[in-house]
Amino acid sequence: MNITAAMVKDLREKTGVGMMECKNALSEAEGNFEKAIDNLRKKGLATAKKKASRTASEGLIFSYIHMNKLGVLIELNCETDFVARTDDFQELALDIALHIAAANPQYLTVEDVPAALIEREKEIYKDQIKNKPANIVEKILEGKLEKFYTDNVLLKQFFVKDTEQKTTITDLITTKIAKLGENIVLRRFVRFQLGEKIGSE
Repeated sequence: MNITAAMVKDLREKTGVGMMECKNALSEAEGNFEKAIDNLRKKGLATAKKKASRTASEGLIFSYIHMNKLGVLIELNCETDFVARTDDFQELALDIALHIAAANPQYLTVEDVPAALIEREKEIYKDQIKNKPANIVEKILEGKLEKFYTDNVLLKQFFVKDTEQKTTITDLITTKIAKLGENIVLRRFVRFQLGEKIGSE
């Protein structure tokens, strides 16, 4: 199949990956756009895994304030100050901060969710599905727990700008790791909303 410049440009805009990589991915996928995206994601994930052990101690503290009513602070790390200053890295920081402002995640990773809260959620779910056949209870339980993580854990959430809900925040970071060639770690975040604790203290 003939891979056109428009197809390559479209894939680049969708994934943020370099032109040559997009062209190669489309060739490998014989012009199938979705398959090309999947291939790029797999390669990005492989690249990210290789770089995961490398120390990321540079980066930036990024702030986003929305109408003086809502604020987000994140610490996003990379390996070098050079990468921290790039438009790509700063764009990633802004995208993550905007997402946190909109989606209000409660935890950064699954490991950050308190065990007691997970157990409590499981008990609620078990009560909801107690009349279901025993052979499918475990599967339903897993699905409900995964939905809980998607709702509450930042790295598991679907990026708010992705209307198709295919790209998670982890995918977003992985794509930038593949593009920039450095390990990138979202270390921590905090979200403030004006008056949110008033009346609950």
